[in-house]
Amino acid sequence: MNKRSAVISGIGGYLPEYILTNKELERMVDTTDEWILERTGIRERRILKGENMGSSFMGAKAVNELFSKTNVNPKEIDLLICCTVTPDMLFPATANIIATEVGAVNAFSYDINAACSGFLYGLATASKFIESGMHQKVVVVGVDKMSSIIDYEDRATCIIFGDGASAVLLEADDNEGNGIIDYYFRSDAIGEKHLHMKAGGSRRPASIETVKNKEHFVYQEGKAVFKFAVTNMADAAFKVMQKNNLKAEDIAFLVPHQANKRIIDATAKRMGIGEEKVMMNIEKYGNTTAATIPLCLRDYEDQLKKGDNLILAAFGGGFTWGALYLKWNYDF
Repeated sequence: MNKRSAVISGIGGYLPEYILTNKELERMVDTTDEWILERTGIRERRILKGENMGSSFMGAKAVNELFSKTNVNPKEIDLLICCTVTPDMLFPATANIIATEVGAVNAFSYDINAACSGFLYGLATASKFIESGMHQKVVVVGVDKMSSIIDYEDRATCIIFGDGASAVLLEADDNEGNGIIDYYFRSDAIGEKHLHMKAGGSRRPASIETVKNKEHFVYQEGKAVFKFAVTNMADAAFKVMQKNNLKAEDIAFLVPHQANKRIIDATAKRMGIGEEKVMMNIEKYGNTTAATIPLCLRDYEDQLKKGDNLILAAFGGGFTWGALYLKWNYDF
């Protein structure tokens, strides 16, 4: 009898209409299109505009597209996990809001915050609910409205981030050995001083002072974060390959977090794979945090074949990092 596994059986997504280009950023901060492209690989990013529109708006759009593509009844969903660092509010959970909005009335739901690694953490968590036999259909959403916590006078961060959402459906499979096979995750709070948002939590609640001091925006020390990310994201991907006796020729695609093209290139080099096997959309969307990896899967869905070996790798604030190995489950 084969072990029950959790397979991805569908994917949906949503991107805001407004496109913030490097040329527009040139008029906002001291930077150039050439400088941004050379150091990050980003040409443009999407920004969610409109009053009272948060991460749940984009997440619900992504889940509704997922349901439309898979013909799944929302009432069949047992669990919905939302991976985000930009929840609509501290509570209720953004997952609760999304589940209600899409009609997943029989699902329980909650948020996961692991920054840019959130979607991988969410996939691994969801897979265990399915492997245990407790649930049959689980939705994992990766969504972030990064524009809500970015200072557009800070060129160290405003050039990097964008908004977007994507969602996958996980289902049980008892037969073919596809699905989520293995993962390697780590975290280390040494990264707090290099990448954080200082105020807004219980340690430093919002006040007139924190707002005046711009403490509710992302703070990032780019060089330190880059150094940690290059090493740890690449090592995590390589370790998952080693553990599962995978060679470069066995991998159909590396699906990396879209933080910086140089970090992505370093990870691919460590794995020994060529650029043709690397999913990349950073040029169009920038860093959408928890949404980058599922948005890559959505963009490349028509190139994936049943049984393809994929390595998903991420690095995020915390620090959090890791890689996940899965076998794709369907032909588009």
